[in-house]
Amino acid sequence: MENKELQQWIEQISLEHFGVPFTHEAIFNRRLTTTGGRYMLKSHRIEINPHQLEVHGKDEVEKIIKHELCHYHLHIRGRGYQHRDPEFKALLQKVGGSRFCQSLPGDQGRKPLPYRYKLVCKSCGMEYLRKRKIDPKRYRCGRCSGKLTLQNIGSAP
Repeated sequence: MENKELQQWIEQISLEHFGVPFTHEAIFNRRLTTTGGRYMLKSHRIEINPHQLEVHGKDEVEKIIKHELCHYHLHIRGRGYQHRDPEFKALLQKVGGSRFCQSLPGDQGRKPLPYRYKLVCKSCGMEYLRKRKIDPKRYRCGRCSGKLTLQNIGSAP
């Protein structure tokens, strides 16, 4: 499916389920990795993750489109368009959109890095764990304002 077909599909869903035309741009965005789609507030553009279509099919992507159209139509009208707003939740349930998208294969293995560095205060011995390396000369202890030393406690992944 190409962007033209996606544009027509979103316009059709908007008319059928919302009764209002979608008059802005809709595109596929391959760089979306952790989300099924997104609505851009300033440009009113809707971007859809094409991997969702490849893996889960049209039915799942239609639910994602309905979700993004809920953001779009509520925002255009000046209503509560955020996930936490009751108007958004009610409209999403009414049109049958999905609250969350299905996860893609390969997303399950992402875990945060373990702590690899430890900053130790020379004065009071306070320890600060860090995932990324920092320059200890630029920081001081939060407890006593003493100087810090950097220790490597883990190996690189």
